Amino acid sequence: MSFQAYLDNIQAKTGRTPDDFRRIAAEKGFTVGGVLRKDLKAGVVLAWLAEDYDLGRGHGMAIVALLKGDKKVGDA
Repeated sequence: MSFQAYLDNIQAKTGRTPDDFRRIAAEKGFTVGGVLRKDLKAGVVLAWLAEDYDLGRGHGMAIVALLKGDKKVGDA
């Protein structure tokens, strides 16, 4: 599955866009300057996504990659 397909599936399931997740992560203090804090473990983000959005590890890691800046919307 492509990265974009993960994001599309996440949006279909949660009703949240990648920009929504970026905004919420910033509000939670998970990001600094739009990028995931280096001292924050992925497990913290995965736990948040599982609790609030019922996302599994694969979809959660797509959001982690998005927040890290490793992947961008539209990536294959």
